[in-house]
This record gives sequence, C-alpha cells and structure tokens, in this order.
Amino acid sequence: MGETSLRKRGEDEKSIQSNEPKTTSLQKEVGLVSGICIIVGTIIGSGIFISPKSVLSNTETVGPCLIIWAACGILATLGALCFAELGTMITKSGGEYPYLMEAFGPIPAYLFSWTSLMVMKPSSFAIICLSFSEYVCAPFYSGCKPPETVVKCLAAAAIMLITTVNALSVRLGSYVQNFFTAAKLVIVAIIIISGLVLLAQGNTKNFENSFEGTKLSVGTVSLAFYNGLWAYDGWNQLNYITEELKDPFRNLPRAIVIGIPLVTVCYILMNIAYFTVMTPTELLQSQAVAVTFGDRVLYPASWVVPLFVAFSTIGAANGTCFTAGRLIYVAGREGHMLKVLSYISVRRLTPAPAIIFYGIIATIYIIPGDINSLVNYFSFAAWLFYGLTILGLIVMRFTKKDLERPIKVPIFIPILVTFISMFLVLAPIISRPAWEYLYCVLFILSGLIFYFLFVYYKFGWAQKISKPVTMYLQMLMEVVPPEKETE
Repeated sequence: MGETSLRKRGEDEKSIQSNEPKTTSLQKEVGLVSGICIIVGTIIGSGIFISPKSVLSNTETVGPCLIIWAACGILATLGALCFAELGTMITKSGGEYPYLMEAFGPIPAYLFSWTSLMVMKPSSFAIICLSFSEYVCAPFYSGCKPPETVVKCLAAAAIMLITTVNALSVRLGSYVQNFFTAAKLVIVAIIIISGLVLLAQGNTKNFENSFEGTKLSVGTVSLAFYNGLWAYDGWNQLNYITEELKDPFRNLPRAIVIGIPLVTVCYILMNIAYFTVMTPTELLQSQAVAVTFGDRVLYPASWVVPLFVAFSTIGAANGTCFTAGRLIYVAGREGHMLKVLSYISVRRLTPAPAIIFYGIIATIYIIPGDINSLVNYFSFAAWLFYGLTILGLIVMRFTKKDLERPIKVPIFIPILVTFISMFLVLAPIISRPAWEYLYCVLFILSGLIFYFLFVYYKFGWAQKISKPVTMYLQMLMEVVPPEKETE
C-alpha cells in the first residue's frame, strides 16, 4: 500500500510539472556531449598531472615512454570499441555486469559486482577524493604536510557532496561533469600550448638520443603498460549508463571514438611538454610533475596548476560516482544485492539508494591510512574482468547469433584485446610474484560464499531480515522499484 501511494504521488507530481509524466525508471537525459565529458572527465583524473613518472621508471628513457603512452591509448580505444558492440547489443546499464551475465551466467557476473562494489570502485573513489583534499589543503599548510585528519575530513565532505549531487538529479550530475571536464581541459590546454611554445623555441635537448640506454624486458614493459593503463582507466564508463543515453546506438560509439583518442593525444602532448623542461631524472624526482612544470614555466601564475588539478580530481570523482551507482542499481535489480538498491527515487528519478550506498562504502575506505597499495594489487583484477568480458563478446558471436548488433567490430580486435588482457594479468605476477595477488584472488572467490548463501539458496532468515529494512528505507527515502521493461 505504501509503495502504491508513493508511486501515485510521484506520478501526480510529474504530471503537474510536465504534460507527459515520466515513469519511475531511469530517464534518457545523457546526450553526446555529456557522454564525451563522462569519458574524458573520468579518464583524466589526477594521474597524468601527478605521476607520469610511473611509466618512465619502467621504460627509463623518453622514446619508449612516449610509445607506451600511445600504445595504452590505442588499447583503451580497441577495448572501448568492443564494449561499444556489447553496449549496443545488450542495452542495459551496469558495464561488464550484464555482459558477463548474458555470456557466462550469474556466477561470473556476481563475482564481478562483488569485487567492483566492495573494493575496486569505492576505493578508487576514495583515493581520488583524497588526492583532491590534499591539493586543496596544501596552500593552507605551506612548507609542511597537511594534518591527516583534515585531509580525510575534507575528502569525506567531497564524497558526501558528490553523492548528494548525483542522488538529486541525473541532469545536475551531468552539468557538474561537463563543467569540471571543461575546467580540466583548460589546464591540459595550458600545459600543451606551453610545451609546444617551448619546443618551437628549441627546447629539444631531452628528446635527443631518446632510445639510448633502453633496457626493456617483458616484466618492465608489462609494468609500464600497467601504470599507463591505470591513467586511462575509465574508458568503459559510458557502458555503465547505457539506459540513460539518448540514442545509444549512435551516441555510444561516437562518444568513444571522439573521447578516448582525444585523451590519448592530450596525454602524449602533455608528456612531451613535461620533457621540454625536465630531464628524465628530474621528472622521476618530482612529487607532482604538473606542479613542477607550472613552477618553471607559468610563474608567477603557477598557482593555476594546483587549482585546476583539484578541479580535475573532483570531476573524475563525480564521473566515477555517476557511473558506479548504476552498477549497484543493476546488481540490485538482478537480485545480486539488496533489492532496495535497485529502487528509484520517486521525486528525482535517480537510483538514489545505490548512489548513497556507494558513497558510504567509499567513506569507509578513507579511514585506513594508505590504501594505494591495495588498489594497485586489485588493478590486475580489473583487467581480469575486462578480458573475461571481451572473451564473452567472442563467445556470443557463436552462442547468441540471433542478437541484433548495430555495431560489429572485426573479430580480430576482441581476440587481440583478450590476449593482451591475459598478458597484463599474468606478466606482473610472473615478473614480481607477491602474496597480495593470491589474497586478491581469494577475495574474489570468497564472493561465492555470499552468492550461494543469499542469492542461489535464498535462506528464509536472510529474507526476514532484509524485508523490513527494505520497507523502512522505501518509506524513508521515497523510492519504489523500477517499472518492468516491456518486451
């Protein structure tokens, strides 16, 4: 009865606001420009401004370093094109989750949602907000490190603000994303133009003999790719909101083809700009490469760099929250999470419970001191699932021939990306074995325990606990289940 009255009141309010009342389902309010901004804004975070030295430390010289950055961009584009076929073939939000469900069944899909929702995505969200907090706090604690408590409190406030914005309105979240993407492209343009001017003035010394002394191995190349692809992470984010894209059959591939090559060109030109003013040794010694560049080139306006880096990180955090909330929503809708996480706000038509849940988990990850090492070891899990998802594309070419494919990439592309994914997963483990990789695999497999207890067998006592919680949250947050999709 409560659910019916909430839905009725929501529909009445919508009819007052517009001639055509919206149904209680996710609305298609993300256009091509917003889609490109989500891709660019999520990929370009703090990494390219702070630590491009991670790639250089493995390649050691300038030439191979720039080649790795370009190759990472090509790989991200190829992977995204495979996801474009998947996204237009299976038009459901949630990224890898619905694709794994369709190709391999519920267990791989559940393990992906388990690993992503409990560790990979909330911890990344937390780290991005911590990076933002450190940049904002730094000017107020000149000459010393900001207190950890202040940094964490500001990061928690940033998570709360971003979560609130995305829970209130899809359109507001898109506008925020567009603004911060524009802001970060301003600083990217400033660095690139400054670098090109310096090149024109003859600052090419660091590019001479750029391959001399190179000592590459399978292990170092794989680790260089690992670090470079971490900076490109986010190339698949648009697939998490497929149901909210306007004309996804056209806008999804277009946003990918425009957004990821744009990021690739920006990354290469920014690295070239860095090398116009810093030797490889100086770049490796820099704590924040973009800030060092600003101090040497933009003084006395060097304060612009940390300000816009803060804009960049908060934009990446907003994009991560915007898309990750949809994964939780879809997992809840499929019965792989609490059912209330699939509910939609009557007033706002957003997956508010899923977004709020994501914000709470991310806030918890702020409490530990340093979780960067944890995320580094779980990065290989991300490529494990990327490879498995694209393998699913190959499998469905034979098992799901009847599915309509508005976009169909040449078969050699998913085969190539699958093999590269296998290489990226296995090479770091072989070159530098560590117990943490085993711990990560065990954590992923531990999801099977929860799957069989709460999803497969659906024990009665679990249902008795979750039902009153769901009803209370439903009344408190004014949310209802999404309307059934019509065939």
